[in-house]
Amino acid sequence: MSNAISAISVTSTTNAIDAIDALRTNGARLWDSLERMAQIGATPKGGVCRLALTELDRQSRDLFVEWARAAGCTVRVDRMGNIFARRAGRDPDAAPVLVGSHADSQPTGGRYDGIYGVLGALEVVRTLNDAQVVTEHPIDVVVWTNEEGSRFAPAMIGSGVFSGAYPLEYGLSRVDASGTTIADALRSIGYDGAEAVGGMRVHAAYELHIEQGAILERDGRTIGVVTGGQGQRWYEATLKGTDAHAGTTPMELRRDALAGAARVISFVESLGRRHAPHGRATVGMIEVRPNSRNTVPGECFFTVEFRHPDAAVLDRMDAALRDEVARVAAEAGLEKQLEQIFEYAPVKFAPVCVDSVRRAAAMLELPHADIVSGAGHDACHLARIVPTGMIFIPCVDGLSHNEAEAITPDWAESGANVLLHAVLQSAGHAGVLV
Repeated sequence: MSNAISAISVTSTTNAIDAIDALRTNGARLWDSLERMAQIGATPKGGVCRLALTELDRQSRDLFVEWARAAGCTVRVDRMGNIFARRAGRDPDAAPVLVGSHADSQPTGGRYDGIYGVLGALEVVRTLNDAQVVTEHPIDVVVWTNEEGSRFAPAMIGSGVFSGAYPLEYGLSRVDASGTTIADALRSIGYDGAEAVGGMRVHAAYELHIEQGAILERDGRTIGVVTGGQGQRWYEATLKGTDAHAGTTPMELRRDALAGAARVISFVESLGRRHAPHGRATVGMIEVRPNSRNTVPGECFFTVEFRHPDAAVLDRMDAALRDEVARVAAEAGLEKQLEQIFEYAPVKFAPVCVDSVRRAAAMLELPHADIVSGAGHDACHLARIVPTGMIFIPCVDGLSHNEAEAITPDWAESGANVLLHAVLQSAGHAGVLV
């Protein structure tokens, strides 16, 4: 792994630019930080469990704050518990570049989901410190609260309140399974900050993340230049027929709700394939009633989720689902209910930030490709209020939300290098290496 270059004296603009282009993060230091953080909430299978705003989350936050202050950053915490660690810029009045991700995890999560983006951003700050580079804009390394949504729903609540997607009162009032609110949990771990949430000027934002899918590794790419995030639509469906004796009811007289649901489920799966490569169609939950082995099911509840980066395609998938549910119900003699319960519009990241990521990857001669995020991220909320970009690196076998989640040190370092140079393009630099 390469080490960040040490302080250099430069006397010309050309030499300054060359020295900036030669900057590289300290991959060994980044990997050590990832390994040390992974000890907090470590699970027997090699993952982590750091649910949002638990004692373990507090420990991870405290360690980040300790490292950020050691890197010369000033730390602020807002009322949603979002942490901002600022490296000052040459112009104290300039809007900051936000760089970061989240530190909370799934109950059986991996050690890189989210926290890699936080510590990659911190490594950018450390590298700039090593080289004594002065940026025009301040850089804020951010830890967003409750991205995963495992303990408190919905997901991405900290960045959601920051971006105006949710009011502060809504965010603070979310409860976990025990009835504890986010406000209560923030107080209990000492991260109920005094800063206002959002409303600040932001110059640009970047998030570095593992792909959580298998596309980059499959295609032999080290960097994913994320152009946007998929829109999502969630549905709840219920088909009702008649409970009947499995032995005495002839097939032609049955009103089998599960059989009807099976036809719809098969259609949903084919619909996703029809809209490849970006289409996603999933039935993730099903409940059969009365759920007895010798009774024809009289009722079946199931969920449907669609994802696609084009709202017009989501409209067509919506129409196709409604038509199919109506057709199946009519042919099987079933009552139907289909309700859309959630919609998340597709997100397009700012061309200026996407281009910065693409140029950085090309300058570093890293194999890269444009990619659309199939998962939701804090950056998707930020993109609605500020120019935003994302960088993906591969994860082994595309595995994430799993204790076996893995990346390589080289991938980690490469992603941090792309982040470094994308941030420098947005934050600007005075060419001052002293």
